[in-house]
Amino acid sequence: MKIIHLSAECYPIAKVGGLADVVGAFPKYQSNKNITSEVIMPLYDNKFSEQNSFQTIYSGQLNLGSEILDFEIQTLETNTLDFTVYFVKIPDLLYVDYVYSFDDTDRFLAFQIAALDWMLTWKEKPSIIHCHDHHVGLIPFMLQESFKYESLNKISNILTIHNAQYQGSFSHDKVNLIPEFNFNNVGLLDWGEVINPLASAIKCAWGVTTVSPGYMEELKLKANGLEDLLRHESAKCVGILNGIDSEVWNPETDSYIVKNFSNSRVISGRKANKEWLCKEFNFDAKKPLFAFIGRLVGEKGADLLPEVFEKSLQNKNISILLLGSGQDDVEAKLSSLKENHEGSYNAYIGYDEKLSHIIYAGADFLLMPSRVEPCGLNQMYALRYGLIPIVREVGGLKDTIIDIADGGFGITHKEVETEQIVHAIERATELYQNKKQFNKIRKYSMTIDHSWDVSAAEYLNLYQSLKK
Repeated sequence: MKIIHLSAECYPIAKVGGLADVVGAFPKYQSNKNITSEVIMPLYDNKFSEQNSFQTIYSGQLNLGSEILDFEIQTLETNTLDFTVYFVKIPDLLYVDYVYSFDDTDRFLAFQIAALDWMLTWKEKPSIIHCHDHHVGLIPFMLQESFKYESLNKISNILTIHNAQYQGSFSHDKVNLIPEFNFNNVGLLDWGEVINPLASAIKCAWGVTTVSPGYMEELKLKANGLEDLLRHESAKCVGILNGIDSEVWNPETDSYIVKNFSNSRVISGRKANKEWLCKEFNFDAKKPLFAFIGRLVGEKGADLLPEVFEKSLQNKNISILLLGSGQDDVEAKLSSLKENHEGSYNAYIGYDEKLSHIIYAGADFLLMPSRVEPCGLNQMYALRYGLIPIVREVGGLKDTIIDIADGGFGITHKEVETEQIVHAIERATELYQNKKQFNKIRKYSMTIDHSWDVSAAEYLNLYQSLKK
């Protein structure tokens, strides 16, 4: 079986969020199950492209309305990845130094057309075309409706919704950019009187998945306007929990962290990493260290963090470290906290991959007070390293974290409210004082299997059901 994944992101090539981590790990684990799994994505002018050499395996031209664009399909001259990635290079449109911008309609539509035009030349067609998020959401429609892709319309296709808040909508004025189709079926593109790629994909894809069972159920109630559509199409919708790359995220072999450790050496291993963090950020290593890693946006509950931290830091016996970037006003508030809480609070505004790994290996508690969390990978990384998550009961966080009061291995709160988050931090501080229970939870959490092996098997079952 040959699976083709289409995505705007793929780690380590181009990463903005969790989508990249998923697309960068999923094909590797599928290939382990005797499936050929490959990725098609844009070629960006970024650090990865600067550090690697590429070879062109196909050249062509595509029509974007009345405009004719040259494009190339390239591969790595030396493949250092665990699967094959094909890059669509379109100068000035895709080959830029960013992944997303204010208006990406033409960019990603050209990407989708180029990918399908190239696929028309293949002697061996794929078994499944797997589309990730709205950036490639028009592919199911074009496969089904565009005349030029008629020879591809028997290929099973799947949409995975990683985040339904972003849908890629654009005006019907641009409908002429889509390869010619029977205009009687233009309603398959429409949702809310605009062309909505995510809605169109939900209508046209053979199967629709989300990245956790909990998120699928939540979307039927709150999906940025797509609730009725998802309820209507629920028969072909299923939630499958994302996995993590347990080779990249492995405390026994992780080259980023200060000291490697296994489940049996969790105390000494984590102690060494915590001491490094405390020395680097001026903390007392005897105090419990709370951390936040992520985007500083409303979805992550980051707007409440300045108030939460101010109140929590009234307890002089804790430390808080933040790693992230996002809204300017939130960044400014979180940075200014350092002035009044030296030795108890610090913030790294930006992103640093090495630092994130050391935080997972050395902090004591991870804060995830998300308003929306389709799956969440950070809490799974945390468990893999024996870092105890503090999460809001939503989406994939609810599916993966059980509160210690219920015999679990994390601390949960029901709402994104300052007082509830502060209370959760207080509960964690009490847990930290109970070293026997604290260490028992850390050791147990490292045994929980959230690798892609389980999820890949569920997707294989879905693929096979669509082939029948």
